[in-house]
Amino acid sequence: MTVLVTGATGTVGSAVVTELNPTELPVRAGVRDPTATSLSVETVTFDYTKPETWGDALDGVEAVFLMFPPGVTPGRVTDFADAAVRTGVERLVFLSVLGADKLPVLPHRRIERHLERLDAETAALRAAYFMQNLSGIHSPEIRERGELFVPAGEGRLGFVDARDVGVVAARLLTGERRLDRPAVTLTGPTALNFEEAATVFSAELDREITCPNPSRRAVARRMRDRGLSAGFILFMLAEYQATRFGLTARITDAVAALLGREPRTLAQFVADYRDQFRP
Repeated sequence: MTVLVTGATGTVGSAVVTELNPTELPVRAGVRDPTATSLSVETVTFDYTKPETWGDALDGVEAVFLMFPPGVTPGRVTDFADAAVRTGVERLVFLSVLGADKLPVLPHRRIERHLERLDAETAALRAAYFMQNLSGIHSPEIRERGELFVPAGEGRLGFVDARDVGVVAARLLTGERRLDRPAVTLTGPTALNFEEAATVFSAELDREITCPNPSRRAVARRMRDRGLSAGFILFMLAEYQATRFGLTARITDAVAALLGREPRTLAQFVADYRDQFRP
């Protein structure tokens, strides 16, 4: 079988490729511009918004890792899923979000429902807040100011390592693991607020990291000054508002059940990514 990974250069997609690459299964990475990547697997031009790229990407494929990338409508994702099943794809794994089951208005839930009706084996991974957000979008504040600068109040998050989500996805794509229900919620082992997360960072980095609990306006201003788009800023503020309201503290044992080991802790993550947080 050949596995197609869409969003193969993204936070989770790259983890899926890494996990699949050592196996004997052919892996195909669907990216917008293959010449701009250096992946060690076959790459092919793929864009959800350009159906003319779908045929070559799906040629000979039996399993697909699906994303819902920014700037793409849910209809494009579901249309692609339909095309995949028509060409013989037997298994689809979709990266969804925590709370999709609680907030049916989310576009991720619309995609989930569509996948459940397909004549194929499907799974939706409702992932919690990725630890990699801290080494990505929030790393400048940690490096330069020693701050976790987020407007989440005392709200808690079940921080999950995207590498764990990638391993789960890979095992579902290969059929090594199967779900007994169409969707599963993936979290880390503990729900922490950002003040507690800052304590973890301080201990692992051996320097003080604080959580000033800024206002939404202050966070928006700083993100804007860094050149981030208005759409992205609004998305991040909405995400942290959900945390502030206590909607993201859920913890499950799904990662342990699917991988046969405990999920990575925030301390393990900070230790692994330590160099990205150095001043």
